[in-house]
Amino acid sequence: MSVASAAPGTAVPSTDETSAEENFWDAGAPSGQDAPSGRDAVSGHEVPVDGPEEPVDEPAASDGPVDERVSRDAREFGVYARTGGWAFALKVARSVRPGGQAAGETPKISAREFAGLAGCSAERVMRYYKAWDRAADDGLVPHFEVLAPGQDVDLPDSDAWLTYYASRSSAASERGTAITAAAEAEGIRPTKALEVAENPTALRAAILADPSTAQAARSALLDRLKDDPALQTELARDIARTDDLKKAVATETRAADRIGYVRQIVENGQVKTPAGQTIDAPAALRAEAERHLSLIDELDEDEEAGQWATEAYDTVRSLVVQTVEADPELRVQERRTKFYSSLQRATKVFEELTFDDVEDIDDIYEDDMLQRLEELQAAISTCITNLRKAAPAS
Repeated sequence: MSVASAAPGTAVPSTDETSAEENFWDAGAPSGQDAPSGRDAVSGHEVPVDGPEEPVDEPAASDGPVDERVSRDAREFGVYARTGGWAFALKVARSVRPGGQAAGETPKISAREFAGLAGCSAERVMRYYKAWDRAADDGLVPHFEVLAPGQDVDLPDSDAWLTYYASRSSAASERGTAITAAAEAEGIRPTKALEVAENPTALRAAILADPSTAQAARSALLDRLKDDPALQTELARDIARTDDLKKAVATETRAADRIGYVRQIVENGQVKTPAGQTIDAPAALRAEAERHLSLIDELDEDEEAGQWATEAYDTVRSLVVQTVEADPELRVQERRTKFYSSLQRATKVFEELTFDDVEDIDDIYEDDMLQRLEELQAAISTCITNLRKAAPAS
């Protein structure tokens, strides 16, 4: 189809950076309702939105001569209905001088001059220019060099416009491209995501005021943390520097560890004793652990699991102690394991007790130090004597 130029003096509006055609041609409203409206990119006025699949009406019989201004408006409306933003991109493509072409070689003017005449920003003009350029590379429209001012050409359907047009300057950047791709993956219009990205203060206000927005932001951050080590580090640092968050993390970690202890019994059929040895969980113990775990798993996402985790852990640990005490062989092994564990810790601590970094021992001497070491030596001697008595005769 061909398109005629708009009336002299008609300018592309500069009300904001979001183009009218982005929201202009949605599906028509259901029968009996008012049609949605858009803002006409020529006049700036609100106009009804036509659905793309509506049949073309036959011209209605006129009651008399129609004012030429009215006819012109109707024709331009029809052009826009069929072509969307292409009608305005053509005006730019045939009037704005391509890069590298000198002013004396063509009657076309620069994007800045065109924007001045149109009463809008040069950036807005260039978005139309780049959309046409991309479509020309795909063979959808003629290249700039073959177009002359005032020339009409067949234009693509309006449905193809948003494939080439980026309504915000940020959409063309690497950051904008990533946001656009993420928005499309989520099934939303890229312009919405780009608008949010360009207004972090508005995003902050929404998060602070609205719990559902805060929840969406939290979920998004958790998803991003998986692939963003730098963000992981920054968030961990923020938590470490905030006392309330540190306490909350410690509480949740303790609850998670306790739930994990109970879950291990249910899933693997084994349990760790207080001394640290792993034993097979009796059927009664496993059944009790499963009962508590089912109660925890049934909690709603917003319910606190801490109290339930503590109750489950305490109940299971008590049953583990009873199991150990009820089995003489297991009870002996438990005490042996506990003694070895204590001995290993004491040995490690004493091995770290050194004077290697002391230049003069007189500088650190205290009577209490000597007394404590002598008491420790006596305790060790008693342990050795008792163990020797228990040693089997050779």
